[in-house]
Amino acid sequence: MNEEKPQQRKRRRKESTSAAVGILGAAESEEKKVKTKGLNEIITSLSFLEDQEKNEFEEVDKANREEILQLEENHSKRNRAMMDYYTNLQGFHKDAEQAEGTRKRKGKANAFAAANVAAIAIGAGGGAAAASSAEDSVFSGAGDNKSPAAPGPQRRLWVKNRSKDWWDQCNSPDFPEEEFKKAFRMGKETFDLICNELSSVVAKENTMLRDAVPVRQRVAVCIWRLATGEPLRLVSKKFGLGISTCHKLVLEVCSAIRTVLMPKYLRWPEEETVTRIKEEFESISGIPNVVGSMYTTHIPIIAPKISVAAYFNRRHTERNQKTSYSITVQGVVDPRGVFTDVCIGYPGSMPDDQVLEKSTLFQRANAGFYQGVWIIGGSGYPLMDWVLVPYTQQHLTWTQHAFNEKIGEIQKIAKDSFARVKGRWGCLQKRTEVKLQDLPVVLGACCVLHNICELRNEQLDASMEYELVDDEMVPEIGLRSATAMKARDAIAHNLLHHNHAGTSFIS
Repeated sequence: MNEEKPQQRKRRRKESTSAAVGILGAAESEEKKVKTKGLNEIITSLSFLEDQEKNEFEEVDKANREEILQLEENHSKRNRAMMDYYTNLQGFHKDAEQAEGTRKRKGKANAFAAANVAAIAIGAGGGAAAASSAEDSVFSGAGDNKSPAAPGPQRRLWVKNRSKDWWDQCNSPDFPEEEFKKAFRMGKETFDLICNELSSVVAKENTMLRDAVPVRQRVAVCIWRLATGEPLRLVSKKFGLGISTCHKLVLEVCSAIRTVLMPKYLRWPEEETVTRIKEEFESISGIPNVVGSMYTTHIPIIAPKISVAAYFNRRHTERNQKTSYSITVQGVVDPRGVFTDVCIGYPGSMPDDQVLEKSTLFQRANAGFYQGVWIIGGSGYPLMDWVLVPYTQQHLTWTQHAFNEKIGEIQKIAKDSFARVKGRWGCLQKRTEVKLQDLPVVLGACCVLHNICELRNEQLDASMEYELVDDEMVPEIGLRSATAMKARDAIAHNLLHHNHAGTSFIS
């Protein structure tokens, strides 16, 4: 009994161990089954989500394809509609062209038939009545289907008959020279010269409806309008042309003058001419190396629609007690009063020194073009290395006063030249109908025509003299060059020392 108990205990421990191992194996097996089941469920969910995403993608792709097909179909419909419209439009224009050709052919046939009827009527003794009837037939509408002899109202061509008697008299060789000069501010030879110079640019060809306006008449319309400043309705009556035609001719001829004649008659002189100009100015004033006299004038204009304040001329308004607007014209002249440089079109509120700073003349000076020479200006300009102006302080020495008198003699040349420009071209004396953007062309043409008249010694009638009034404002910075100040003092001293200032030193 005692020997069997240990064996039983060993057997019971072995059985317990086996049972525990079995239980552990079963637990592990069960755990494996749970894990496998969970993994399978995850894999199944992922597969389901993938299938769902694939289905959604296919649905979106299908919707996109349907939308693209719909857009292509709509585009095709629009293309077909546009092609149909274009085809119909071409057919319409073709029909219109055919109808226009038929109308023109019928119009020509009616005109020839009317001419034949008139010839027969005149030959049979119909006289003036038949001729008048023929004229009505010739000018009847080209689209009328009635025969020329058919009764009833007929449309006349839109060309209006106007009298050209005044111009025909002026254009006659027998027209007096003085009367011609009074009307056009120049003699016949000068007028012919201008016409010949502009002929290639101004001439127009005749058309089936009317004859072109001759070159001489075109130039005459422009010059008479500039000379008198009369309204376009009076220009129309004088020359037998429409108002709009006259306005167009004035601008066309002025543009041609600027294009063709300005490079020839208004330019800075060549070196040889500059030498002669220096000598002439020195003989007038005793001041050496003067190449020009400069002045700025104002041209009255109607109040512009934009930038009104910029064109307001306060000085003219205060003096005339009437609201005034203007644009500026800056010019440099030689001893004969011929322009060698002009700057046109800056607003009237700008003082002379600001106009000068914006001009091409100033730009050329900054580039060193006028080194060693002087351009004489009034007190409205600053003293610079190339601009010589009078002394402006209140208490002047005798030398300074004498210098100012000599400067004034040169300055008077430019002022008198501008006075002749305004006296010769009456359009500059009053507010003009010309638009603001077209004024520089018109004013440039006036300066060029002035030069031609001056070079050809065309004297201005005494009744056309014009009193020029332009207020000068002393610039804020009057002295801009210490070198020029010393040079001016030296010139003033030499004038007095060499007895060019109207006096001499008393010994």
